[in-house]
Amino acid sequence: MNDEQLLRYSRHILLSQMDIEGQQRLLDSHVMIIGLGGLGAPVSMYLAASGVGHLTLVDDDVVELANLQRQIVHTHKNIGRKKVDSAFEQLHALNPDIAIDMIDERLDKPAMLAASRHVNVIVDCTDNFETRFFLNEISRENQIPLVSGAAIRFDGQVTVYDPRQADSPCYRCLYEDKGELQETCSESGVFAPMLAMIGGTQAAETLKLLAKIGTPLTGRLLLLDGLSMSWREIKLKPDPSCPVCADSHHHE
Repeated sequence: MNDEQLLRYSRHILLSQMDIEGQQRLLDSHVMIIGLGGLGAPVSMYLAASGVGHLTLVDDDVVELANLQRQIVHTHKNIGRKKVDSAFEQLHALNPDIAIDMIDERLDKPAMLAASRHVNVIVDCTDNFETRFFLNEISRENQIPLVSGAAIRFDGQVTVYDPRQADSPCYRCLYEDKGELQETCSESGVFAPMLAMIGGTQAAETLKLLAKIGTPLTGRLLLLDGLSMSWREIKLKPDPSCPVCADSHHHE
């Protein structure tokens, strides 16, 4: 680290758990953020500000006026632009120190497996089950931790799936792939700060995984009720009959 980086990241380096070694780990890391909407906005800004050395941003959407109530990485003047371009501009302005790649299309499985092969963490900031199941498979096959978040109305949830841990469940353990009806923010609405709280938690979990500090949310699902401002924690166990990850668990 040069003098400017030591100053930029000094408030991290002052943390005994993080120190210079942890910050250097962040600088040496590569994170893929899928979705630059309500969750991807705070996640990308905190990871960029924190000095994650290499970010890959994945989104095929454009900025719309209705996004701006919560998608704080985008600005009014960028309405109509690709979200990856809009986010790149903001993140580069925040921290020109880091490398940022952009993918503005939906990748099929072979392309996504290749694009994520050397990534340290995948952050799922998407808003539909189909993509979440897809990213779960990518995470399992490439053995990359998946930091998962969701928020709608006044409710949010966040957890970490880590295929490197024998006792970690996967997304498919929790949710049946039945193509059930799903609600989206465009239909149900969402309270803007919920995205900051869940996205900020996703960013914190990502940084902890990269710096190898603290206890990750693996095997624990946090549920946030924003109206009463209360968190609940549910313990998660792998499903022994899960079609995605059952083979990888050690059967007693």
